[in-house]
Amino acid sequence: MRKVIFFFGALILLMSFKALNHNDERSFYSGFTSIQIDTLFQDKISIRAISIDKNKVWYGADNSRFGFYDLDKKEKFEDRIYRDTLNLEFRSIAQNSQSVFLLSVGNPALLYQVSKKTQKVKLVYKEVNPKVFYDSMQFWNDKEGIAIGDPTEDTFSIIVTRDGGETWTKILSDKLPTNAEGEAAFAASNSNIVIKGNDTWLVSGGKKARVFYSPDKAKTWKVIETPIVQGKTMTGIFTADFYDAKHGFIAGGDYELPNKKTDNKAFTTDGGNTWKLIGQDMGFGYASCVQYVPGGNGKEIICVGSEGIQYSQNGGENWTQLSTDSKLFTIRFVNRNTAIAAGHNKVIRIRFK
Repeated sequence: MRKVIFFFGALILLMSFKALNHNDERSFYSGFTSIQIDTLFQDKISIRAISIDKNKVWYGADNSRFGFYDLDKKEKFEDRIYRDTLNLEFRSIAQNSQSVFLLSVGNPALLYQVSKKTQKVKLVYKEVNPKVFYDSMQFWNDKEGIAIGDPTEDTFSIIVTRDGGETWTKILSDKLPTNAEGEAAFAASNSNIVIKGNDTWLVSGGKKARVFYSPDKAKTWKVIETPIVQGKTMTGIFTADFYDAKHGFIAGGDYELPNKKTDNKAFTTDGGNTWKLIGQDMGFGYASCVQYVPGGNGKEIICVGSEGIQYSQNGGENWTQLSTDSKLFTIRFVNRNTAIAAGHNKVIRIRFK
């Protein structure tokens, strides 16, 4: 009997240890401590818009260029979109199952659909206005997508598609919240639109730094104030990401004071209804792009910007510098331990260890 009791006691202890170890396995996880960088290609190029499509990294760039890098074949395809004598710059990119979409900044705004299979290019939207400047683009699903631009009247310029990108329509200003004087968006890294399901968040900068939220794919909107630094042309929110529908992170700062580390990071745990500053005087100054680490439970964040590559594993309170490369503008994850980053003259693959 004693042997039986001992056996069952040991079994219960073992099961309890396994359950404890499973539930608290992240408590033994020390986070990323180093990175390995592979340069995929170098060129005289500026890239602020990338999108991961399985084994391909699509990009939009300056000098009318776009293309993709095939991670399996280790080959680059690049082309140019010629439009009269215009020198286009693509800072917005998005995709659905069949196509990649590229949207130029400046006047005229030109939105192109590129076939993933044939790379055939088709113009699907054009807007002519001296104030036009588009900043970011995303898709909710295979049929519906959105792009945001600076105000040409007194609201953001927002265009949507409901037919897979074949046609795009600009939302009338009377259907949108009014922007403050001097409030716009930044085309820093194609990350000032975030989508989770039907929820959409847009972030602003300049004289105001606010979050515009829609629960129904751009049909209705509400506006939320944030504590991010604001008041000047180059202050505000430059980038945002959400881990899920509740947990989000915004960052930016003062582009003209890139080493100022205060009032430039904030988080939400209620879907963006309220925002709290975090990481004061810690980590980075000006931020170009932030992204949550997949599988990081909404605690692990990567930032690229004026302070190089920075990493937090406690929601943005503390930061570890993983690289001093300040020439990266945008970053996207392929999986938990691998990301692609692009910026001034290069595209790189980052392996986190």
